[in-house]
Amino acid sequence: MTDPAHGFDSYDVLGVPVTVTTPTLTAEAIERWSHDEIGRFVCLRDVASLMAIRDDPDIAPLHRDASVVTPDGRPLAELGKRRGLPVEQTSGYDLFEAVCARSPRSGLKHYVYGGEEGVAQDLAQVMRTRYPGISIVGVETPPMGEPAPREAEFTRQRILASGADVVWVGLSSPRQDVWMWRNHTGLPQTLIGIGAAFDFHTGRKQRAPRIVRVMMLEWLYRLLAEPKRLWRRYLVMLPRFVWLSLLDKGRRKNRERSGDAPAQ
Repeated sequence: MTDPAHGFDSYDVLGVPVTVTTPTLTAEAIERWSHDEIGRFVCLRDVASLMAIRDDPDIAPLHRDASVVTPDGRPLAELGKRRGLPVEQTSGYDLFEAVCARSPRSGLKHYVYGGEEGVAQDLAQVMRTRYPGISIVGVETPPMGEPAPREAEFTRQRILASGADVVWVGLSSPRQDVWMWRNHTGLPQTLIGIGAAFDFHTGRKQRAPRIVRVMMLEWLYRLLAEPKRLWRRYLVMLPRFVWLSLLDKGRRKNRERSGDAPAQ
């Protein structure tokens, strides 16, 4: 299924249109979008965040308005590959690296929005050290909780005045997704919700080793690191996802046997 507005194919995962993309292809699209004045947002979906947003009828429609919904988690990428699609895991960590590494040449200007106190400033310093010549035009840590309308408008005006091309949003999901959904029409930038990547890139948290990610056990690594915060995400939502995916696979096979072409 192709999105005519953005030129990407997508495949359905429990009603969510996951984009057929890679870190490089997404980075290239973000660079192209910097040449127009259209506000867009990019969601990065792992199993837990997909289930959380899918289960909430008030925010579930946001995926349809996103320009890209990347397979942040390897299981989502593997589902696409098993359908014969040229998709790669496109995590917040990897997309951030892909875009920033190209920025000294592409000239993209960046705004860092989110994280706990001091994290956004540390991330900006990491970016300047790791990618000499990168342009960072704004750094902001929002207060906890829902901002007052006046405060939200001040934030929008600061981002608008900065001249940024990309706004990196680290508010955790689904808060960051809702924030981008509400604000993308009033801003000309591309908003990208990368959540925990703020902490990974600043060294506050350790990303799972590559072999763990390849084995699709990153969820277990994170659960063991933060059991009190993440137990429900991985011990409740993950089994539900597996069960619903198996049911969906069965329905697809039934449609194939009956001669109906399944939607990707």
